[in-house]
Amino acid sequence: MSVTHDIALQKFKQFIMLERGMSKNSIDAYMLDLRRFSNYLSEHNIDSPTEVTPTLMTEYIQQLQDLGLSSTSIARNISSLKQYFNYLDQEGEISSNPIAEFKTPTLDKHLPDVLSHDEMERILESPDTSTLLGIRDRSMLELMYATGIRVTELVTLKMEHVNTDSGFIHVYGKGNKERVLPVGTLALLWLDRYIWDARPRFMNTRKKADAVYLNNRGSGMTRMSVWNIVKKYTTKAGIRKHVHPHTFRHTFATHLLDGGADLRSIQEMLGHSDISTTQRYTHMTKDYLKEVHETFHPRA
Repeated sequence: MSVTHDIALQKFKQFIMLERGMSKNSIDAYMLDLRRFSNYLSEHNIDSPTEVTPTLMTEYIQQLQDLGLSSTSIARNISSLKQYFNYLDQEGEISSNPIAEFKTPTLDKHLPDVLSHDEMERILESPDTSTLLGIRDRSMLELMYATGIRVTELVTLKMEHVNTDSGFIHVYGKGNKERVLPVGTLALLWLDRYIWDARPRFMNTRKKADAVYLNNRGSGMTRMSVWNIVKKYTTKAGIRKHVHPHTFRHTFATHLLDGGADLRSIQEMLGHSDISTTQRYTHMTKDYLKEVHETFHPRA
């Protein structure tokens, strides 16, 4: 049975909030565009995204133009619809993507927030590691920063995917593609400590959970719980940036690039199929270097 448009919208909203870490304003903008599209579908008695065709998409964009929307607004609507249908395509909810061939006008891309080395250090040191929850949380934060792992990959990480002796973990990303990621020394120490000292105390004898990270009921963690943990320790560290689990991924890539890592290696670790996705981090680094130069050079 095909998913209804309303249910698909709710799933997408949760995805961009938890997986993509978008701000409330960005989420509201996406949902505004998609609800407008939803109303258009209702007018045409279409209940499921599987019924949407490229012809219908063309007619809808034409209607937006007829309504007098600016080119910027139309570009944003196309972008929102692309993100929505790309998500449904990746999740296997649709057999073909009706907007895949549409071209979105090129606009300036907003570069995501990245944490400085000091800010990241403050977050990592925020959990109270005299408690079991603190050990678990410290281990999670360290692993996120050490590997650039996506939040979905983190909560689906299984014990069989971890080899602390070799210093690698196996993760399964978009399209169930496997990546083997190296884990740094400090992250390994906290992962080992969590697995041996804390995780057995979280395990429930009535449940057999194979997830690495467990809650205090012995079940696997959710994306929302990871989101809340990141928010909690960001606040505790006194950092006012909009930090979410994906910020750790951005920071991981940027710090690697700052340290001299090559783009291909970063692409492999992030699991990007297209090198151009990784290349945006070079722009972030150049901006940072310019900022440093302007701040500290006597003749800047």
